[in-house]
Amino acid sequence: MREKRMLLPALLTALLLLAASLSPAFALDGYDYTYTYNYDFWGELRESPDVYRVEKVVNYRDIGLDAPMKTPQSLFVDGDDLYVCDTGNNRILHLRRKGDGFSLVRVIDEAKGATPSAFSAPYDIFVDAEGQMYVCDQGNNRILKMDRDANYIMSFVKPTDETFTQSIAFLPTKLVVDVAGRVFALCKNVNKGLVKYEPDGTFTGFIGASEARFNWYDYIWKLLSTKEQRAQQANFVPTEYENIYMDSKGFIFATIATFEEGDVENTKPIRRINSIGSDILIRNGEAVPIGDLDWDDANEISGPSRLVDITVFENGIYVALDRVRGRLFGYDTQGHMLWAFGGPGGSDGYFKRPTSVEHMGYDLLVLDQQEASITLFTPTDYGAMIYTATEQYLKGFYDESAESWRQVLARNGNYDLAYIGIGRALLREDQYKEAMHCFEVARDSKNYGEALRLYRKVWVEENVNWIFPLILALLIGPLLIGRVKRMRAEVNGR
Repeated sequence: MREKRMLLPALLTALLLLAASLSPAFALDGYDYTYTYNYDFWGELRESPDVYRVEKVVNYRDIGLDAPMKTPQSLFVDGDDLYVCDTGNNRILHLRRKGDGFSLVRVIDEAKGATPSAFSAPYDIFVDAEGQMYVCDQGNNRILKMDRDANYIMSFVKPTDETFTQSIAFLPTKLVVDVAGRVFALCKNVNKGLVKYEPDGTFTGFIGASEARFNWYDYIWKLLSTKEQRAQQANFVPTEYENIYMDSKGFIFATIATFEEGDVENTKPIRRINSIGSDILIRNGEAVPIGDLDWDDANEISGPSRLVDITVFENGIYVALDRVRGRLFGYDTQGHMLWAFGGPGGSDGYFKRPTSVEHMGYDLLVLDQQEASITLFTPTDYGAMIYTATEQYLKGFYDESAESWRQVLARNGNYDLAYIGIGRALLREDQYKEAMHCFEVARDSKNYGEALRLYRKVWVEENVNWIFPLILALLIGPLLIGRVKRMRAEVNGR
């Protein structure tokens, strides 16, 4: 009897452990977590403490709607306000955050005074500092500009310029607006770069065109083909951008999701475009920012990440969203991967068809088109430590930054970036030898080389008083010895 009493608790414990192991989003503190990882120097996947947790999953009932969103396409954040393009319902939802919840402020489904006034498949929205709204009203082949009350101001329409192919429809999908009021838009089937408009609606060309991808096999095959065969083959054409985001400094981040699997690194699926269209993204990490490095075929999913959206924090950290595996990837300003988490599925913190990512501070918002829901992620204590260390470094608090990175390292001994963070802080404090040790542990050859160069420079400056006399002695010594020997020889010869 006693054995049976002992057996029952043991079975219950085993069942609880099994349930916890089968539920990746289970946590005793009431929050949902997701599988978090990073890659080491060798490109091996390393599990990590969770950087984010699920705070809330918002659906239509939570914001007081009578019916679900239909094929929603994008999110836009303006302070505590969140705009959702409910594309299939031809409307934009204006929400406002309070705590971990959102309330519906208004439904915007028309530009008052426009012809036609009703939206048709709004794909994207941008709200400027004055509250003016710009909408990719794709079904009506236009970009609308409205005031904060949705009163019509003007439209940006298909350019009549010969550089814009007139045989294709004008289908704007994404847009950003700079502080001067210039509009930069992505259009479906346009691969010449971003379509640029002046504030008055004048089309002024394209910027940031993606270079054409070249394939030697196809090139040689074309050389050997007949004229008729060549006419049927695809040309080497530039790739279309998938999404864009304007950072706090006015640079445009862009993602590319269409490329050959073997060409992912050369494609550079994340770019930072300046005013003349050049890519200035820093890529100092061990791997180019491409999302997953390991393309396993788990869950019948294979191939590289397809980054469909991107958002950028005020401090330059950027977060890319992968449509293939439903994952989020965070990178610092140097291109080092900070973390990765998420996955495919229907549990909280996992996605079936993610289409858009935005941020409020360090909180992340992800739109799942298939689930018609928005997931709010908030940083864990571990994630907050990473951001604190980064902020302290950027503000010049190097000692504090190094200490914060040590706390991160105490939580995750496999986190090479913590060693790099400590090393960079020590480098700023002129502690070059100590910095070299940190960079050596992290196998960061570039920063190690810089620390070594500075260490040698300081060493020479500190020892110059005896280095030059020694060099002089080494140079003159043999001459003096030779002179003495010759003098002795002359004396002995006499």
